Amino acid sequence: MLKWNSDVWGKLTGPYSSAENVPVLLQRLMQEYSQEVFDELFQEFLFHQNTIYTATYAAMPFLAQLACSTSDEEVRKELFINCGIIEASRDGRDEAPFPASWAGLAEEVGSSVCTELCREYVEAIDKLRALAKEVFAFTAQHSIDELEKRYILVADAAYRGSYPLANMLMTFSNGDEYVTVCPACEEDVYLWPDEEHPEILQAYQDDPVFHTGQEPQPIIPAASFADEEVRALAERAAAIGERTLATQLHYLAGETVCPSCREKISVWPSLLGTFTM
Repeated sequence: MLKWNSDVWGKLTGPYSSAENVPVLLQRLMQEYSQEVFDELFQEFLFHQNTIYTATYAAMPFLAQLACSTSDEEVRKELFINCGIIEASRDGRDEAPFPASWAGLAEEVGSSVCTELCREYVEAIDKLRALAKEVFAFTAQHSIDELEKRYILVADAAYRGSYPLANMLMTFSNGDEYVTVCPACEEDVYLWPDEEHPEILQAYQDDPVFHTGQEPQPIIPAASFADEEVRALAERAAAIGERTLATQLHYLAGETVCPSCREKISVWPSLLGTFTM
């Protein structure tokens, strides 16, 4: 990890400025966790509009260390979620030894420093992934709202390398609508809960919020999950009591007819295909 007084911090960037103040915020967190300090660090230096920065890579090992060492399970959960959101948004996952966009930074600080920043980031993600069992157990035992449970599943998917799944869950985090694309005609298909039975999803040609009175296409729910990723998600949703998603998954893994072209659609691959990088 970078030393607190390393001049490299001043050459790293966040969304608005250099990362020279990041060590101060990290030190304050390591001494005594404060949600206010973490929010400042996250929002001002590490994450903005689904984008992460060189400062994010350098900070992640410290956040992982804190998550692994804290005795406060609520703090561990918060770090697990937010670091997972960061990982879900990471670009260039297959670039080695560091992203091509870091060429200018490499000229300033050296290629070896950039390589080390990436290596330590990946090691930190491995440490956070190992916390899933503890976070899941804590979540199952405490009263936590559905939205936060959804973000726990986002983080878990990202740590497992299921990036399209993580981004799909993050995009539709409220679980009250999904949008996919018909592979035949490439028109949007809106998946929306039935008004009288919100556990049932139906397919619409246009956004039902702005186009009322449409005749929806039924989605035939899957009786069982053939896709391994869907099975894993279903198990995890059940483990933490995320009931909305656990019910919706049967419809998200089901089949419908495109409201535009009337071709049959397998919902799950069409939905995740939108998020494949």
